[in-house]
Amino acid sequence: LQEGTLPFEPAMDAFQRLIEGDFGSRVVNLDVSPFVPKGWFIEEHTRGGNLDFDPAKITLYLSEGQKGNKRIEGHQLRKEMNAQPVLNANLLDWLLKPENQHLIPEEWKGKAVFFWGTIYRDQDGRMYVRYLCWSGVGWDWSCRWLAYGWLSGNPAAVSAS
Repeated sequence: LQEGTLPFEPAMDAFQRLIEGDFGSRVVNLDVSPFVPKGWFIEEHTRGGNLDFDPAKITLYLSEGQKGNKRIEGHQLRKEMNAQPVLNANLLDWLLKPENQHLIPEEWKGKAVFFWGTIYRDQDGRMYVRYLCWSGVGWDWSCRWLAYGWLSGNPAAVSAS
């Protein structure tokens, strides 16, 4: 650090994790089959290889149709998301593990962060996307039907690279 050969911030983050006893792997397998709620089916699952989790490598994406006071219908947004490096529900479920929740960025609170890399279908044929949300006392997941609208508080988690 003194010689400037190590970047200061990442080194300090690593030291802090060691102090806190965080020796766990941050590699998330985005290729495995995702969790499927009872009575649902996988409509589409975009595989993403092994992700070395780093919040700095994730961007919260908003479509132009979501910015300001605009609202975009989910089916239309799904088409737009095809051009984005979406992250799937495996990351959502990994973040929800109690040992990983401290890694969720504080600025995600107050938002519904969607994982468009996995689209589900229920028994009646309706399609859904799951999202991560702060309930006021802890992190949880919920879902939104694609027939509904998406607003500025409903960003998508996408790879920043």
